[in-house]
Amino acid sequence: MNVTETLSQGLKREFQVVLNAADLKSRLDDGLQGLQGKAKINGFRPGKVPVAHLRRLYGRSVMSDVLQNAVNEANQKIVTDNGLKLAFEPQIRFPENKDEIEAAMEAKGDLAFTVALEVLPKIELADLSDVSLTKPVAEVPDADVDAALERMAGQNRTYSNKGEKAKAASGDRLMISFVGTLEGKPFDGGTGEGIPLDLGAGQFIPGFEEQLEGAKAGETRTVKVTFPENYTATHLAGKPAEFEVTVTEVQAPEAVKIDDELAKAFGMESLDALKTAIREQIGRDFGEQSRRKLKKSLLDALDAKYTFELPPTLVEQEFASVWSHVEVDMKEAKKSFEDEGTTEEAAKADYRKIAERRVRLGLVLAEIGEQAKVQISDDEVTKALVERARQFPGQEKQVWEFYQKNPQALAEIRAPIFEEKVVDHLLEQVKVADQSVTREALYADDEADETAEAKPKKAAKKAKKADAKGEDKAEDASA
Repeated sequence: MNVTETLSQGLKREFQVVLNAADLKSRLDDGLQGLQGKAKINGFRPGKVPVAHLRRLYGRSVMSDVLQNAVNEANQKIVTDNGLKLAFEPQIRFPENKDEIEAAMEAKGDLAFTVALEVLPKIELADLSDVSLTKPVAEVPDADVDAALERMAGQNRTYSNKGEKAKAASGDRLMISFVGTLEGKPFDGGTGEGIPLDLGAGQFIPGFEEQLEGAKAGETRTVKVTFPENYTATHLAGKPAEFEVTVTEVQAPEAVKIDDELAKAFGMESLDALKTAIREQIGRDFGEQSRRKLKKSLLDALDAKYTFELPPTLVEQEFASVWSHVEVDMKEAKKSFEDEGTTEEAAKADYRKIAERRVRLGLVLAEIGEQAKVQISDDEVTKALVERARQFPGQEKQVWEFYQKNPQALAEIRAPIFEEKVVDHLLEQVKVADQSVTREALYADDEADETAEAKPKKAAKKAKKADAKGEDKAEDASA
């Protein structure tokens, strides 16, 4: 096997591999001899089938295996001898000349093929001793605990019948039945019986609830509405409809009581215990948000530290993923780039920068993790997998089996664990100072970040939030 480098351009490499006929014949003969002891053919005793006969029967099949093994050996030799880290699986290009291929299959001629590679860049880790970060920290306001209690009490609120002559008002609960029509004809999903409707809660199509205010039990009203343009049922989006609505009962909300009985309804011993649990949960939410902002600042600092050539295919794949989400958002919003004050070309350029940032940071985090010898235990993966399975009640077993049988899917479970461990490692190397902030400041969008975004704004914010949550694709480089 002769291997010659024919291209070294940036992160692209190409090698020509030549398997001479003698080598092919030797490999074919070895394969046939190995088959000789296993083949069972009528008319021949086990192990006594002539090699020439085996070659006539199985020569091409064995040669196919020979060539596949030779390709694998060539790939391994190229990577090992040149100390390369591959961004993708090698691309193999065989000769277009069919006669040349046929000659090689018969071990009567040399076979030359090309191995095209895209390699990962060599990354020199930067000194982070000069990096100073601020971690926003917020105390849980009493008002947030009180608001949570109010919501929980509202969820546990009871209603009582107002009587037959009572008129429905905002805040009341109606029990209704209805039949909806489009152009005078009923449509799928337009009929309901015994449906609870809380007036003023905005549960139904805009304009629906308002037309039932003042209604009494036993009253029937014709409600005319127009489905929103972005309605989930596309066959109804933007269309006018009429509903014949019968109010069967009008109920008034009972007074909300925030006391020990409310706490017991939620499984707590007392109101104080419930308040403590609420404060702790809000505190955990604050902690997660604080971590996200600190991580975002760290990633920004890393992005400023590193500049190197990126594997083109990795960038293209990441861009395709980002852009597909943008297109979905635009379609759902039924807007054009012009509506958002930009052009498709300008938006693509900005989103490509986001893709490049994600790839660059992913490679950096992967290299840092490798040099720091960051390890992920089986217990950590199992715990994460259990959490994932719990997201699909009733299907936990199927979810578990899916990940166990799909290494690539399991790698997607491992990747965030790896990334967070690398982030922890980096935070130990930089200066971090806590800064007390309000709840509003903790959750406020950083307007400065928007300069790195492309329009449309909604899609841009989604991309940035994904970036802040760690979707910088370290998993692509580390999996």
